[in-house]
Amino acid sequence: MKISIIGAGAMGGAMAEGLIKGDYIQNEDICISDPSRQMRDKFSNMGITATPSNQLAAQGADIVCVVVKPWLVESVLKGIKDVLDYKQQILIVVAAGVSSSDIQTWMTKDGKMIPTFLLIPNIAIAQLQSMTFIVPLPDATPTHTEQVKALFDSMGETVITEENHLAAGTTLASCGIAYAMRYIRAASEGGVELGFKADDAKQIVMQTMKGAVALLKETGLHPEAAIDLVTTPGGVTIKGLNEMEHNGFTSSVIKGLKAGAK
Repeated sequence: MKISIIGAGAMGGAMAEGLIKGDYIQNEDICISDPSRQMRDKFSNMGITATPSNQLAAQGADIVCVVVKPWLVESVLKGIKDVLDYKQQILIVVAAGVSSSDIQTWMTKDGKMIPTFLLIPNIAIAQLQSMTFIVPLPDATPTHTEQVKALFDSMGETVITEENHLAAGTTLASCGIAYAMRYIRAASEGGVELGFKADDAKQIVMQTMKGAVALLKETGLHPEAAIDLVTTPGGVTIKGLNEMEHNGFTSSVIKGLKAGAK
């Protein structure tokens, strides 16, 4: 399988790094296109093909990923439209807020549509730990969906969903990774106030979060049930949790997620 990524910015670059680090696709079958010579050199030095031409990148790839800013999607898609093989290739568009109806308007050719997916990963895809949302458009078959899901399962976890859930998925997982990092920063600063050096505090918080995630995944416990395991009556854990709730911890998280989904 050959895959091309058009746009090697933060997200496109993270996708390329994930493909390189994984073993699902060989490096010689990965291509990126980007106008920046610096970005092309970076990925060329990592062992994949890099070109300034979107059309060259699109030709011959089994899967073509367009990963550019939303306002650039139309021009990029129209620029590669004539070189795409609608019978052999799959198109993936990674751009928040770009609708399937717009893509179908731009890409319909001779009454036909290339098999297309809307997709939202997060930047942890570079570390093979993305939470990726996949929306098959009508012309994508179950076989196409299996191919795309298998590819992105190799770089984290995936959810097949509907377009009207993409905004919520974006704020929960794509924006959500920033929210998680903000907690790490806040807890690390608290650790410094408690007497730890900054780097030590950050490491402690990161390992603690890693352990919490592993515990929930391995046991299947609800978060509240897991919390109950460490909240002894009159203990320091319940005192800390209650103080956070008095200051609106849960409410702030929910409000932040809802604001991001608007």
